[in-house]
Amino acid sequence: MEQKTGNQRYCRKCLTRDMVGKEEYFRSLREYIANLDPEIKADEALYEERLAVCKECDLLLEGMCRICGCYVELRAVVAKNICPRKKW
Repeated sequence: MEQKTGNQRYCRKCLTRDMVGKEEYFRSLREYIANLDPEIKADEALYEERLAVCKECDLLLEGMCRICGCYVELRAVVAKNICPRKKW
């Protein structure tokens, strides 16, 4: 769901990996995720399942959870983490 504020557009249901414009910052987040220690990292299927839940959440805004303020991709990638709304 894309909305426009001033001259900028943002997608309320996008993850950081889907956004453009803030590419350099988000590239470093993706690099962090890619290089995370495999012992603490969620497996790919669990990670994608969590992200799918987050993309459907009404509290996702520009890749960030409006409950806790985290970037959902960073929270979801760590196996022991949980959703603040206990959706996963």
